[in-house]
Amino acid sequence: MASIKIPFVAKSDAYDWKFCRVGGVTRVKIEDGEDIRHLPELDRKMWTVLNCPVQGLEMDPKTLQILDTDHDGKIKVDEVIAASSYLTSILNNPGKLFDGADCIELAEFNTGNADAVALLESSKQVLSALGKEGAAQISIAEVSDSAKIFAATVFNGDGIITAKSAGEDAEAAAVIADIIACEGAVTDRSGEEGVNQEKIDAFFKACEDLNAWRKAAEADKAAIFPYGDKTADALAVCESLQDKMDDWFIRCKLAAFALESGSSRLDVSQDTIAALGEGNLKDQMAGIADYPLSKVAADAVLNLDLRNINPAWRERLSAFKSLVYDGDTLSEEKWKEIVASFAAYKAWMGAKAGAEVESLDPARVAALPASGVRERLAALIAEDARYEPQFTAMTKLADFLYLYRDFYTLLKNYVTFTDFYDVEKTAIFQAGRLYLDQRACDLCIKVSDMGGQEKMAYLSGCFLIFCNCTNHARNESFTIIAALTVGETGNVKVGKNGVFYDRAGVPWDATITKIIENPISIPEAFWSPYRKLGAYIDNQINKAAADKDSKVMGEMTAKVGEGIDKPIPKDAPKPQPFDIAKFSGVFAAIGLALGYIGSFLVAILTGFLKLTWWQMPLSLVAVMLLISGPSMFLAWRKLRKRNLSPVLNANGWAMNANVKINIRFGETLTSQAKFPKLDLIDPFEKKKTPAWKKWLCGIILALAVACAVMYFTGAFDKCCKKDAGAATELVAPAETADAPAAEAPAAE
Repeated sequence: MASIKIPFVAKSDAYDWKFCRVGGVTRVKIEDGEDIRHLPELDRKMWTVLNCPVQGLEMDPKTLQILDTDHDGKIKVDEVIAASSYLTSILNNPGKLFDGADCIELAEFNTGNADAVALLESSKQVLSALGKEGAAQISIAEVSDSAKIFAATVFNGDGIITAKSAGEDAEAAAVIADIIACEGAVTDRSGEEGVNQEKIDAFFKACEDLNAWRKAAEADKAAIFPYGDKTADALAVCESLQDKMDDWFIRCKLAAFALESGSSRLDVSQDTIAALGEGNLKDQMAGIADYPLSKVAADAVLNLDLRNINPAWRERLSAFKSLVYDGDTLSEEKWKEIVASFAAYKAWMGAKAGAEVESLDPARVAALPASGVRERLAALIAEDARYEPQFTAMTKLADFLYLYRDFYTLLKNYVTFTDFYDVEKTAIFQAGRLYLDQRACDLCIKVSDMGGQEKMAYLSGCFLIFCNCTNHARNESFTIIAALTVGETGNVKVGKNGVFYDRAGVPWDATITKIIENPISIPEAFWSPYRKLGAYIDNQINKAAADKDSKVMGEMTAKVGEGIDKPIPKDAPKPQPFDIAKFSGVFAAIGLALGYIGSFLVAILTGFLKLTWWQMPLSLVAVMLLISGPSMFLAWRKLRKRNLSPVLNANGWAMNANVKINIRFGETLTSQAKFPKLDLIDPFEKKKTPAWKKWLCGIILALAVACAVMYFTGAFDKCCKKDAGAATELVAPAETADAPAAEAPAAE
């Protein structure tokens, strides 16, 4: 792809750009081929994205690799501009890029451009190789099938030759087969096994090295092969006996050193031999092999009569006698002499080279270096290399077709973001769909930097959930971040499970690991204060009940313990009977409080009943709006300002403009289950509460909330002062009636 010089500041007025409103932001409109041709002139400040990561995009990795010319893992504005200039120079009609087709008509190549002519010629060659000579178009699939393209060709420019490349040269074909057998094969573009220059050089060097090594043995054969053709076997037997022989000679020397104390402890005791008779000796041969090679003798001369040899070592001693030494006895000096006789052979074996071709006939190996076949193979490699430009052109053709198909898709997700705001399409950063809590979330993005998301994602203003997705069949996992834009959050908790389907339709087990809370919808915000109040009351009740239960249980346990430890004495005072007179003051206070509350409720109810019929529901609505209004207003403001840019920014995108998700658009990103209205009978369903009871509870709740509001605003005090006389009259008789009871304790 040709590189172009990008000005530091491009002038947006150099071309008559058209604009549109997408997602609440003014963006450049890309609607024809000329717009793509003039992308280098578009002011950088007008681009929605300045760069985006290659990872995590739902596009063909091959296309992304082609666009990322500097291979830094990001697609930058300069690279997008370079691609646009290259594509528009190749095509007669750049508007064809909008089709996103995976094939191109040959007539679309601009014959006035040298690169385009090369691509056209390469297209014709590919089609001809596929047996489609004269075809009017070529596709990505046709160019990518290199094995099929070169199946019938002998030379294809990859620097690899096969047996077919040798033609009628049978010797060269045979050597190619030998090289494959000894050095391994490389795969030709035709799909056949072949060899390259590296394999050829390695093969002939191995032949030369092996020949030189063999000649060295011929020069000093007597010293190198002391036992003739059986030298290798003789060495193997001696090496297998080396440690055991050395051990036996050391035992003998030690026995001679301590002759007066005897050598019984250096040999096998009779008790040990007797103990072996209790089991199956065949199964104990490994243990028997640990015993000395023979009976320890102070003269350190080994009797080679096999009857005197440890049964576990007789077979090897027999081989030693037949291959190396056939004497009756063996001294340590003779043993060392035998071991030293292998020095030249071992040195020669250590210098061995060319083992790769040792399996071939020695005469053939000796003749190959001077046969001239190596030069003929090199000539075939050079002939194959002449076709390299054709393959390079084919590679460029494939790269061009990938860009031709996918470039406009990238532009829509890079310059204008129209794919994201089109409900019929999916943006390249959307990884799939998450099913959770009877909802389907389409705004799901793979997380490439969890730390960045934790720092930035909350700025989006969206209700976000992080899910760990696992596919046990593939043994793979990743993390996604999904936005909930519809419904309620009551059942959405950390640990809740769902199912995520990627763009290929593969299911993944999804588990919520983290939640970033923000408003989801205005209806949810309406009920939010009541839910919070209900949750608070429920928590307080549970807490009070738990405290009371703990206290009661503690007191009961203590009293039971005291009752068991300390029996009640006979002269213990009896419990006093309940004296109502002592509690008359408490009852009076309770009566006074109930009087105030009753008078207040009477005043509220009286005022509510004085309203006309149409004012009553309005007053209830007003009270509810007074409670829910602030929450709804805050939610409305936040929902209008939701912005996806922080989430993408945390994933490595350089966002140059906001990506807003307003209320209307947010409703398209999450869908809820909608069941038809059916008259179905559930035998386990709870009986429905009558409608009038629900309304009554609602009215009572609204009045209670109104009372609380009036209390905190001072209206309660005014109402109480207004009805003070009535409250006094309600309470005074109770006080008079209870007066004697209250004075009773004083009289006593």
